[in-house]
Amino acid sequence: MTGMTWTITAEPYDSPAAAALWRAYYTEVSDRWYLLHEGHRTDPDELEREIAAHTGSELAPPAGQLLIGRYDGAPGGSAGVRLLDADTAELTRVFVYEHLRGKGGAPLLVAAAEETARALGARRLILDTRSDLVEARALYARLGYTETGPHNDDTYAEHWFSKELAVS
Repeated sequence: MTGMTWTITAEPYDSPAAAALWRAYYTEVSDRWYLLHEGHRTDPDELEREIAAHTGSELAPPAGQLLIGRYDGAPGGSAGVRLLDADTAELTRVFVYEHLRGKGGAPLLVAAAEETARALGARRLILDTRSDLVEARALYARLGYTETGPHNDDTYAEHWFSKELAVS
């Protein structure tokens, strides 16, 4: 369809749209991991515990921000940024609903996250991802992120990326 467009806006991490996107994101990445490594989807009780335990409060101003992408007005994706120190921010929760993938939302969300990180004072953006999330790794490489050595000891982190942010 022509005329369908993305709009990206900052939104509270606990808004209904943010909560729905977090649930979809976490369910997808958790199920992918369990299916790959254990041959089953995430246990429903574990899924609920983990979703509740990771509220996203670190994505609240003044040191963070959650961005919601809407496609033709409906929530379709998210990206979060949080300051780790005066110069470095972390990109997290980059997600687009499966039915909207390939419509340009992810690059727009990442670009908006980069602008948000700059506005927070960061000069570098870092992130981590897993080996099985090949689409994410390809996206970050395409957008100028360079694979680096580990910058955290997250159990599920297998690839780490960094990008220097141009001063705007």
